[in-house]
Amino acid sequence: AMAGEGGGYRLRCSLVGHGQDVRGLTCGLFPEGSFVSVSRDRTARLWAPDGPNRGFTEMHCMSGHSNFVSCVCIIPPSDLYPRGLIATGGNDHNICIFTVDNPAPLYVLKGHKNTVCSLSSGKFGTLLSGSWDTTAKVWLNDRCMMTLKGHTAAIWAVKILPEQGLMLTGSADKTIKLWKAGRCERTLTGHEDCVRGLAILSEMEFLSCANDASVRRWQISGECLQVYYGHTNYIYSISVFPQCEDFVTTGEDRSLRIWKKGECAQTIRLPAQSVWCCCVLDNGDIVVGASDGIIRVFTESLERTASAEEIQAFENELSQASIDPKTGDLGDINADDLPGKEDLKDPGTRDGQTRLIKDNGKVEAYQWSVSEKRWIKIGDVVGSSGATQQTSGKVLYEGKEYDYVFTIDVHESACSYKLPYNITDDPWLTAYNFLRKNDLNPMFLDQVAKFIMDNTKGQTLSTSAQFSDPFTGAGRYVPGSSSGSSTIPAADPFTGAGRYVPGSASNSVAPVGGVDPYTGMGAYQSAAVEVENIYFPKKDAVTFDQANPTQILGKLKELNGTATEEHKLTEDDLIVLGKLLSATCNTSAEKPTAQQLQTLWRAVNWPEDIVFPALDILRLSVRHPTVNENFCSEKDHIQFIILLLKFLNPNGKQANQLLALRTLCNCFVRQAGQKLMMEQRDEIMTQAIEMKSGNNKNIHIALATLTLNYAVCLHKVNNIEGKAQCLSVISTVMEVVQDLEAIFRLLVALGTLISDDTNAVQLAKSLGVDSQIKKYASVSEPAKVKECCRFVLNLL
Repeated sequence: AMAGEGGGYRLRCSLVGHGQDVRGLTCGLFPEGSFVSVSRDRTARLWAPDGPNRGFTEMHCMSGHSNFVSCVCIIPPSDLYPRGLIATGGNDHNICIFTVDNPAPLYVLKGHKNTVCSLSSGKFGTLLSGSWDTTAKVWLNDRCMMTLKGHTAAIWAVKILPEQGLMLTGSADKTIKLWKAGRCERTLTGHEDCVRGLAILSEMEFLSCANDASVRRWQISGECLQVYYGHTNYIYSISVFPQCEDFVTTGEDRSLRIWKKGECAQTIRLPAQSVWCCCVLDNGDIVVGASDGIIRVFTESLERTASAEEIQAFENELSQASIDPKTGDLGDINADDLPGKEDLKDPGTRDGQTRLIKDNGKVEAYQWSVSEKRWIKIGDVVGSSGATQQTSGKVLYEGKEYDYVFTIDVHESACSYKLPYNITDDPWLTAYNFLRKNDLNPMFLDQVAKFIMDNTKGQTLSTSAQFSDPFTGAGRYVPGSSSGSSTIPAADPFTGAGRYVPGSASNSVAPVGGVDPYTGMGAYQSAAVEVENIYFPKKDAVTFDQANPTQILGKLKELNGTATEEHKLTEDDLIVLGKLLSATCNTSAEKPTAQQLQTLWRAVNWPEDIVFPALDILRLSVRHPTVNENFCSEKDHIQFIILLLKFLNPNGKQANQLLALRTLCNCFVRQAGQKLMMEQRDEIMTQAIEMKSGNNKNIHIALATLTLNYAVCLHKVNNIEGKAQCLSVISTVMEVVQDLEAIFRLLVALGTLISDDTNAVQLAKSLGVDSQIKKYASVSEPAKVKECCRFVLNLL
């Protein structure tokens, strides 16, 4: 029988193995047809189809988390791991990376400050994680490359779009953000509650599901194309069928729903309140995980459908489920008005339609199956809340999940306070923190702790030895492999002059296909002739040295005439600044004095409409060791940085923006300046990148030069987080800059950052930098742009 003849999905098998809720599922790469599940029982399990049978076998159980495991994804195969890797995220704030055949983690990624609840893998070994700490992080191998900040509540869903460098995050703040090269490009609003899941349809479109019980279809431009309604409660997960736009969703209304051509084509109820997760296998079968700890697989294929006995057993289990009317899944229920069993003689009108009847005083719920043309009992409706809070941490408080959220009434203040609690928490510590957070009298401690214990029936999860984290807090231990080190144990192939030494192939360009890409006319040259890479890695900072002291002083005098009394400089002051200028422009052998520097500091604090000549003196003089030491050393450096960053205001005067950027570039000439620039890198780069928006080419060149000087420093220290920030800036600035000198400097910066560092090369690729710069390989003038670009592309 062909798949699909069965007229809808039916049970294929039920898999028992996990001890608690199954919270995450993903299709496996190896063996074929497999999938991986993760659970609150702190394990991950790999399931493989067992030959001709309809079932699956648990191949392998992985432990490494000290708390619930909430999400899982597969990292695609690489040369080092041809079967790919498995990444899991947990409530212990960690991400564990496993190989497909070892129960202990290969390594653990630490860095999030709260539950990691979503993971997505991209190309070149990148991994994106989302956490309740409101951030998402981009990882490469075992290092955090960048942190995406901007959401105001927990991030529940993340996805890397196949289109290079784009990332999506969905949050309890009800928004979805689209990120490029680590920067938020746009924020999508529309959902009315916490966004829980994301699924990619194509390069240009994706789906989201949320606690508002809706699914939305979006374009990456930010436009919402469609909203799908069907679920009656929170939707927890969404998964797309291979090679088409149909999808499946699961949620808190105990159902799995299959959507075809934009309509809900089939609803399958499960005997568990929360259907946490789903994934679609390559053959179109659907795997579902729920709060009863059982994994169920559904199929359209008649061959793979479960036996009649198994299906009967599943229906029996379903019919015995107790449904809590409070969830609202069945609408408002008034038991007195319900018809009796005879009502089930009339056929239903659509698949998944529910009908309530009263039989011997009991309320029963039935659901219509179109394919089987009959009503199937899906449970008994219980009067009160039959489900305890222990149906697995259903309660959301401030966008996070808890096993319980109690309301505590405090008589003295006549107020009530919310107290969230997980059974893994210590009741005394929770009580203590609750009282402190709400400024309540500490004498209530015993009372509150006892209240928690009474109301949770003392349920606590023992942390038994097998769950203890096998990793020390310090460095990550990578058993039997030295892949943790990213430094290449080869000597730097560059001599002091920064020239390339032939004989080490790491930076030479082999002619492509026998034709040397560098001759102007495409003429053939013998392979022995290689163009030398004189461009990168650059060894020394690039500075702005051009000076015309007479003009600068002339302008300073002229503007001093317009200054208010409090700012006006005396004749003596002007002479002092003239001396400083000649001392730092090497026209005199005198050393700058303290008096000169104090006068300069007064001048650079002039109002912004007249300050630029003083800034120009600062730009030139900061190259001098004495001046550099004075402004950049521990003593005054904070005021100095604040002053310069104040001028990097997008609404400020362009002359000031330009001179502030050039001053920052010139700081790199000396040790003290370099140290300060590196310490304040994050602040400076974040502010400087705002200068990209104007169309002033000199500002763009200065911005590119600042990035290049950072690249020079980062190449020496090999700080991968710093390189990630720099790559993100290069990628962002490349988008807007037209001027070829600025482009050239960005290319040199890029080449310098990725030279001798395979991690940086992979990161640059995953950000899509290679596709961004390709067009510059064919620039005819200046030739240096084309040559440098080709050297960079060769590394990528």
